[in-house]
Amino acid sequence: MSAEHDRWISTFLEAQAAELDAAQNTRLAYGRDLVDFGRWLARKEKAFSTALREDIEDYLIFCEAQGLSRSTRARRLSAIRQLYRFAFDEGWRGDNPGIRIKGPGRNAKLPQTLEWPQVEALLEVARESGRTRMDSLRNSCMLELIYATGMRVSEMVELPVAAARGNPAMLLVRGKGGKERMVPLSPPAKAVLAKWLIARDEAEEAAQAKGKKPSRFLFPGRGAAGHATRQQFFVLLKSLAAKAGLDPQKVTPHTLRHAFATHLLAGGADLRVIQTLLGHADLSSTEIYTHVLDEHLKSLVLEHHPLARKT
Repeated sequence: MSAEHDRWISTFLEAQAAELDAAQNTRLAYGRDLVDFGRWLARKEKAFSTALREDIEDYLIFCEAQGLSRSTRARRLSAIRQLYRFAFDEGWRGDNPGIRIKGPGRNAKLPQTLEWPQVEALLEVARESGRTRMDSLRNSCMLELIYATGMRVSEMVELPVAAARGNPAMLLVRGKGGKERMVPLSPPAKAVLAKWLIARDEAEEAAQAKGKKPSRFLFPGRGAAGHATRQQFFVLLKSLAAKAGLDPQKVTPHTLRHAFATHLLAGGADLRVIQTLLGHADLSSTEIYTHVLDEHLKSLVLEHHPLARKT
């Protein structure tokens, strides 16, 4: 890439981090998308500073020809739009070539979810899994928290231990864009959280006695981040799914988040409440769960209604 492209991308991403508190994963994705766009422009002997609206549209056509999904193309266009909005605000360009380009949209794919007995089986296995009692408590606590609150896995692993002190009825969660929200704890989640805190604090005291620094996270980790990682929880969940007799391919951290929302809606919870608990900025992101519930109810009718049975 040219020095100009590198400067544009690095400055834009720094501003995203400083001004919007964009998540690291979002910045990494935008960075990769903009690098790809920059390289495509370079092959056309063009640059960010000289690209026209037609160039962006041609690039999107190129991405489609490469077989990229609609959601990936929509994200790439979003990154390009935001880059040029930033460039216009900074005075790098006197126009914004990405302002009126219609995106490809995203696939309207219904999220996979789990039935309550499947979630119950996962929770039961988590209570018994692990090489030590502490491992079992940690695994159980993580699963209970994810299902009880609908947190994203990144939000859970980054929870500060201070948020869990004092036997709280609710947890303060820091979500996307640095937005904070309160999520309630179920009685089982509160119970296992209290047990985990005792075991965690004992382990921390033993580590500090050996000269190690205390961790500020609820789920400490040995890596550079200082806490358990999303990848570690992903691997754990796959293992628990297999032990519970479930298809590991169909069980992910997001599946549990979807189960939380779907089960709440089925129980009569208001859609606005679920939106708040999930941390969705837009109600349209939450409304997809009404379709999940519709499909579930339809399958129940087709399976159990006497007139739907074949004679």
